[in-house]
Amino acid sequence: MREQVLTWLAANVPATRIDHILRVERMAVELADSHNIDREKAASAALMHDLAKYFSPKRLLQMAKADGLEVDEVLATNPHLLHADVGAIVARKNFSINDKEILQAIANHTLGRPGMSQLCCIVFLADSLEPARGETKELDLLRKISYSNLERAMWLTCDKRSLTLKAYRTVQYLLERRCTIHPRVITTRNWFLTQSKLKQSITGSSA
Repeated sequence: MREQVLTWLAANVPATRIDHILRVERMAVELADSHNIDREKAASAALMHDLAKYFSPKRLLQMAKADGLEVDEVLATNPHLLHADVGAIVARKNFSINDKEILQAIANHTLGRPGMSQLCCIVFLADSLEPARGETKELDLLRKISYSNLERAMWLTCDKRSLTLKAYRTVQYLLERRCTIHPRVITTRNWFLTQSKLKQSITGSSA
């Protein structure tokens, strides 16, 4: 399956993006090992997370609507945000992926979603924090936190200003540039902030 996906990617995605995908795959496996999550699922979801990254806006909208996905005003005017959800469609139809958790991890890696599974969090964080995103003290701290506390890493990654190339989902960056913010970004951030605070109050830890 992995070779099949790589062959498909080679025909549909630039080499630089494949390099990114492979880095995300490696980090996702490392995070899965740290959190006792199925490493094969993490690898599969990470490898397929950007299947639709280079689809045209028209194709993204057509595939999303044909599959019955809700396309709100923000998505309609920013179709690139659909590449995650459409990527899950491609994984299901082209590679016969029927594992709901893997499909959800692919679909949620861009905007996130409240109540995401640990596998979803792992792919989201690996995509945001893989080594080529940069080397700064803040990024290194986020990476360190991601290996110990997924909830805290999630809300901090959503909350920080543009530390990564995922500029369209960092709240401060979007606010400062008066960009449209999809509601899922906000609800994801708020949900994981609440979970992190709840976990902290129960354990008495700031980790």
